[in-house]
Amino acid sequence: RENFIHLCNPHLEKMKEDILYHFALGTGTHDFPTLFGDVKFVCVGGSPSRMKAFIAYIAEELGLGSPGCDHPNICAGTDRYAMYKVGPVLSVSHGMGIPSISIMLHELIKLLYHAKCSDITIIRIGTSGGIGLEPGSVVITRQSVDATFKPQLEQVVLGKTVIRSTNLDEQLAKELMQCSKEIGQFNTVIGNTMCTLDFYEGQGRLDGAICLYDEEEKLQYLKNAYDSGVRNIEMESSVFAAMCNLSGVKAAVVCVTLLNRLEGDQISSSHDILVEYQQRPQKLVGYFIKKSLRKV
Repeated sequence: RENFIHLCNPHLEKMKEDILYHFALGTGTHDFPTLFGDVKFVCVGGSPSRMKAFIAYIAEELGLGSPGCDHPNICAGTDRYAMYKVGPVLSVSHGMGIPSISIMLHELIKLLYHAKCSDITIIRIGTSGGIGLEPGSVVITRQSVDATFKPQLEQVVLGKTVIRSTNLDEQLAKELMQCSKEIGQFNTVIGNTMCTLDFYEGQGRLDGAICLYDEEEKLQYLKNAYDSGVRNIEMESSVFAAMCNLSGVKAAVVCVTLLNRLEGDQISSSHDILVEYQQRPQKLVGYFIKKSLRKV
């Protein structure tokens, strides 16, 4: 069962029904193997609209469904998350920050387990702030690090601090990098991703409602991050990597950079440019899926 989802929770086997509350799904009301048993690729990202756009994109790339057809939200019974499916691809929104993606992942991993899915690859696609990279560059995460540049997630469980590894699948990262070279449309690097607990002070910004440090201190911190191997900053990768590791799932994080944080804090590019940037992780992951399914 090496290629199946591994659940680190013996209590679930004793439950007559498992209600995935934030998905508005449950084993007593839905046939998970029928609905999701053929899933091989799961792509997750922050916003529902972006994940709906991704499923429409991948449907067209894989030649599944008629052009322009609507893809219903499987989680329409709740407004917490959105979920879409086409063929072997599942697209799920996770909201913003570690708490939001953590809740989603608990239920997503259980969904894949109940559906008896095997050989699953999960990829987070999103946006980030770059360090020392031109805006629009794509970063494939080698390992997620915390705000002190350590590759770990600290979590308090039953009042005790638990440390979990945040490494990501090295071979998968190399395969994605090769895909980007074959596409040849945008700069892509493999580097560490710093995962922070907030968008402003946690990322060293000078433009939040509270800031008790100066620009020199901010720049020194970001340069220290760069010297440690960090190439971008976001707010979800650490718990994503940790939970996928514990569940035995191949995982990757692919994020585009919207700005170079060494040059400023606010995102000032035009809407059209930002939309094009946000499509780059979709293109890369879409190409990877097509190649994996031998449709390239």
